[in-house]
Amino acid sequence: MNIHTSKYKCSICGKCWRNSHELAVHTKRHSGEKLFKCNVCYKQFSTAGELVVHNRIHTGEKPYKCHVCDKAFRRSHDVSSHMRVHTEQKPFKCNVCDRAFSHSSNLKDHMRIHTGEKPYKCLLCNKCFTVSSSLSLHKRHVHRNSRPYECPFCGKLFKSNMDLKHHVHIHTDAKPYSCRHCSGRFTWIEQLKTHLLKSHNEGTWFTCNICQKKFATKGELKKHLVRHEDVKPYVCGECPKCFYTAFELTRHQPVHSDYKRFCCGLCGKDFKRAVTVKRHFKMCYAKRRFTNA
Repeated sequence: MNIHTSKYKCSICGKCWRNSHELAVHTKRHSGEKLFKCNVCYKQFSTAGELVVHNRIHTGEKPYKCHVCDKAFRRSHDVSSHMRVHTEQKPFKCNVCDRAFSHSSNLKDHMRIHTGEKPYKCLLCNKCFTVSSSLSLHKRHVHRNSRPYECPFCGKLFKSNMDLKHHVHIHTDAKPYSCRHCSGRFTWIEQLKTHLLKSHNEGTWFTCNICQKKFATKGELKKHLVRHEDVKPYVCGECPKCFYTAFELTRHQPVHSDYKRFCCGLCGKDFKRAVTVKRHFKMCYAKRRFTNA
């Protein structure tokens, strides 16, 4: 850095700036002074630039566009971060296990696996989580009963649109995840990741540090680790039975209801569970083929 630039040095953190204006703007971050207020939600910011970027949340403006996929962003540096999706660059590397990440925030979340830190706490049951997304899922599945998303095929209700999209594959038999090495196609992303690891040795196994069992995805490992803790956070509202996962609770709940939402398209027989109707359908189809032969 040249002598001229070094004149504008922050006395608190030592960072240098090109001119006095940039230094003055930077100094406000240390003082906590926030003079710029949003007229819509009244949130305050340290600089006018931060306020301009924030206002795009209310206006929906996204002036920065990716030249590869046309996805748009509110901030210019978001485009730079997004481009790593296309270039597959992973510059942020864990110094413990050598896993690499596209974004620094992902590395920060990952490091909590090694440190054991769980800064996100549920205020309703005091359970703690390593990442905020896990806390959000926990609150939605455990403490909220709202299920606004309905399957157009079977009427099953879901707490999120993502859960609904995941479920619809059962009915459409869609296989949107394809292997880039062979002709394999899969219904779920987890199936593709497992295939890549087993068949093409691509990716990283997630290993349980207690029993050394290996998993293709971080989510599968997290579900498995709950079983070692012997904690069953998902409690049935109809009986005292508890479960390790939300899926196990959902699978159990039809026991308390006479409602049969799944119907065989061949004979019209009704069933409580999707897995049961799928098994029945195969038998029904085979029986009809044999009868008509």
